[in-house]
Amino acid sequence: MLLPASGGLPLRPTAPRNPSLTLCHRTQNQTHKQHMEEKMLTRRSLTKTVVAGLAAAILAGSAHAADMTLKLGHLANEDNIWHKATIKFGEELKALTDGRIEVEVYPNESLGKEMDLINGMQLGTADMTISGESLQNWAPMASLLGIPYAFKSLEHMDEVINGDIGDQIEADIIAKAKVRPIAYFARGPRNLTSNREIRSPDDLNGLKLRVPNVPLFVDVWKALGASPTPMAFSEVFTSLQNGTIDAQENPLALIKSANFNEVQKFVNLTEHSRSWIYLVISELTWNKLSDADKEAVLEAAERAQAFERAAFLEDEKQLVTELQEKGMTFVETDKAAFAAKAKDAVLMNVKPEIKGIVEDLFSN
Repeated sequence: MLLPASGGLPLRPTAPRNPSLTLCHRTQNQTHKQHMEEKMLTRRSLTKTVVAGLAAAILAGSAHAADMTLKLGHLANEDNIWHKATIKFGEELKALTDGRIEVEVYPNESLGKEMDLINGMQLGTADMTISGESLQNWAPMASLLGIPYAFKSLEHMDEVINGDIGDQIEADIIAKAKVRPIAYFARGPRNLTSNREIRSPDDLNGLKLRVPNVPLFVDVWKALGASPTPMAFSEVFTSLQNGTIDAQENPLALIKSANFNEVQKFVNLTEHSRSWIYLVISELTWNKLSDADKEAVLEAAERAQAFERAAFLEDEKQLVTELQEKGMTFVETDKAAFAAKAKDAVLMNVKPEIKGIVEDLFSN
């Protein structure tokens, strides 16, 4: 029996250790430890992958989310070239800004009537519209958009719009109407329809002609020798049919849509009134844009303008063909003679602010 060194109770004998068992325990411990480390590494790797995926998804979502949505309302229907041009503008602007700026287009006055939209743009409740002569309610220079015989051709009109006079019109609109023209769309010229050929002012000879209730139009046609009768557009077809009036004047698109071919034989190419309409953006909205986004807006507008012009020219050709197929005959006129005889009546009716410009347009 073994006794403790200091005496007392005897010590229990210690069994000798088995080397094989000791090695087995160590191996199991190391294996367990390695398994736990691998499990932790797998969890960390998975967590990093999930975090990275979420970050990528967030970044991708932000790249496609619009920072700004512009509301663009107008009066045209979905089939109109102007509407298609505004859609084109929205598509181009979205592409140019990588989706940061989108455009919602509201046709058919669904966002409001033209004058209401302009008022809304001045207050910040609307962003964009298309507008023409209506802008003269704020900016007198805008009345140049509807002056009879001021523009001899489409090319002449383009030169004026893109020159000093066009700059003056735009500056007046920006300063007084608080909206900014960024593109313009051509309107079809107004032509005279009748049941006899009209080649010169002498051929008018008391022709009973429907005109809009605009003093300028009434006085010009009187000076040309016709007998103008102001009348609502809705009454024109019936009045032509029953002989109350002999003739009317409008762009080819309206001549076709109103079925005037059923009551008129000739389209006399007087082209007495050429005009355009602006694509405008609120100055309040414009001033919120960065310089880079302003450049994108102008670039998108330029592309939309080119799109509209190509479609407009094709449409005018198609309208001539369709009206001819419906039995109408197109008659060339002495436009210079019409312009010369209309000049004094035009100058008597224009606003003082633009009279000098109109005189220059007639003389060029």
